[in-house]
Amino acid sequence: MAFTFAALSYIAALILDAFLIFFAIFHVIAFDELKTDYKNPIDQCNSLNPLVLPEYALHLFFNILFLFAGEWFTVLLNIPLIAYHVNRYLHRPVMSSPGLYDPTTIMNADELSRCQREGWCKMGFYLLSFFYYLYSMIYVLVSN
Repeated sequence: MAFTFAALSYIAALILDAFLIFFAIFHVIAFDELKTDYKNPIDQCNSLNPLVLPEYALHLFFNILFLFAGEWFTVLLNIPLIAYHVNRYLHRPVMSSPGLYDPTTIMNADELSRCQREGWCKMGFYLLSFFYYLYSMIYVLVSN
């Protein structure tokens, strides 16, 4: 049982993916609160926007680790979400601060349901990725 850089990458991905799962859960809950008028859009966007760039950075960081470790299949699994993140951030509304969510448009029913669907899809992706990383970490540790 050898401890390789690939194993370290999977361990880091497991820990960081847990944070990404919590970010996705927070997004889903936040959009549900907006849908039920429990919170106002300005406060909600002020709490959601600071989480966007850290989420993207965490996801990109452990994929760079996978790239350096030579885990090509894992990188290929994550490329669609990375491309979606880049596309989504490049086509965000014009705002003075970093983030994706504009309080004036977030209450639009179509925009709100799209953001909520996005949160559920990301949560599913991160959850499946978590178990894949767990399996791959064990496989890498046992096979070497």
